Amino acid sequence: MADETKVKANKFADIAGQTGIVEHLQNAIKLNKSSHAYIFSGESGMGKKMIARIFAMTLQCEKGGTEPCMECKSCKQTLSMNQPDIKWLRHEKPASISVEEIREQVNSDIQIKPYSSPKKIYIIDEAEKMTQAAQNALLKTIEEPPAYGVIILLTTNTSMLLPTIQSRCVELAMKAVKKDVIKRHLVHEEKISESQAEMAAVFAGGNLGKAIKLATSEGFLNMKDDVLQVIKNIENMTVAEVGDYIKKTEGYKLDIDDYLDLMRVWYRDVLMYKVSKNIEEVIFKDEYKEISNQAAKLSYNGLEVILEAIDKVKIRLKANVNFELTIELLYLTIREQMA
Repeated sequence: MADETKVKANKFADIAGQTGIVEHLQNAIKLNKSSHAYIFSGESGMGKKMIARIFAMTLQCEKGGTEPCMECKSCKQTLSMNQPDIKWLRHEKPASISVEEIREQVNSDIQIKPYSSPKKIYIIDEAEKMTQAAQNALLKTIEEPPAYGVIILLTTNTSMLLPTIQSRCVELAMKAVKKDVIKRHLVHEEKISESQAEMAAVFAGGNLGKAIKLATSEGFLNMKDDVLQVIKNIENMTVAEVGDYIKKTEGYKLDIDDYLDLMRVWYRDVLMYKVSKNIEEVIFKDEYKEISNQAAKLSYNGLEVILEAIDKVKIRLKANVNFELTIELLYLTIREQMA
């Protein structure tokens, strides 16, 4: 989903929402007790590559602190991806990592002492793509590594790794980041507007990388505008106009969950405002006037019917029912409740 490189962080102090992992790694560095093998797990966009890079950079930093100094030769080489003793495994086939690639790039290479640093670090991204033969080959190195060797596996699915590999690695699972932490990061570090940051934080599901992508994605912003266009105008649409909007919605078929979630957030906002009359409790604060109008017009039962209809659409689409008919029924249900 999200490109992890979008997260701007070169030090542990820059990492948002992963306090436990940061403390563990910094303590290991401080006590000189880093493990020879790690698994960093979590969905794409949660910062696995970023943390692996900062950890590796700190281990090799010539100043020997618990943060990379950013000034020594090793740190500068790491930032430019030229540190000879920090190696990112490359694999030719996008769907798998072969036994030959593990043998050539890790097993054989690790026998050669570090070129200029205290350790030799190997980072294997998408480790779940290793074939069984590749994992068995890597297992031998993990079981008997040289004292200077550190292997870091990055994965979205730990269960795809052999239990014997899992048992010999320290696993650090990325945690979902709190919504307010994500919002604060977007506003202060990414310079995103308050309203846009809050929207992205709601949809990110605790994934900072995804939040950054959403907040800066023209496609997501266009989707939001199209959803609002439907919601604001559906009451007065003709049947032909409803048909036009259905066709437009088909353009979001691959992202239909996000599309429906935007609708759900809107009607949740209307319900919250109807109950509390407090605009601070809604996500679409910029749409205060329309939120207020719909809160006055829609009954509690009507809002419940709409929210249930959105949930049913998600279930039906997962069951591969007709897309156009399912969306049409949703729009007609919303229009009926607005009448």
